[in-house]
Amino acid sequence: MAKPEDEFTAFVQKEWPSLYRTAYLMLGDHGLAEDLVQSALAKTFIVWSRVRDSESPRGYVRATLVNTASSWFRRRGWKNELATGTLPEQPHRDGDAESSVMEALEQLPPGQRAVVVLRFHEDLSVNETARLLNLSTGTVKSQTSHALAKLRTLLATDILPEGAHHD
Repeated sequence: MAKPEDEFTAFVQKEWPSLYRTAYLMLGDHGLAEDLVQSALAKTFIVWSRVRDSESPRGYVRATLVNTASSWFRRRGWKNELATGTLPEQPHRDGDAESSVMEALEQLPPGQRAVVVLRFHEDLSVNETARLLNLSTGTVKSQTSHALAKLRTLLATDILPEGAHHD
C-alpha cells in the first residue's frame, strides 16, 4: 500500500495541469495562477488523509482553489490589475482566437470570470458552480448572462454566436 505522501504526489502530478489552467483562466497571470494552485494544494495536503478517501479529491481541491481565489479577490480588492516596474508590450492581434479570448476574459470582473471559467472550462452545471462559489443559482445565471454579453461584444459574434448558452 502506498504512503499518503506518495498518493498525494501522484495526485498532484496528474491534476496540476488542469488546476493550473483553471487558475490561469481565473486570474490571467501565470505567477498568480501557480501561487493559487500551490495554496490550494497545500490546504488539501493538510487534510489529505480525509480527502483521498472521499468521492472526489479533485472536486475538493477544485473547490479549495475557487474559494482561495475568491478570498484573494475580497482581501486584495482585486481589480484585475497587477503592479509592475515596466509597462508591458501591447498584445499582438494576429487573429489567434485563444489570445483574443484570454484578453476578453481579463476584462471581466472577477466574479463573472470565475463563473465563465467554471461553467465553460470546467464544464460545471449552474448548481455545481453556485455551490463552489457560494452563490444562488440565479446569481450564477445572471453573471453568466452578463459575462457572455460582454464577451460577445469583445470577441464579435463569429466566436460566440448570439444564441450561445450553456444550461
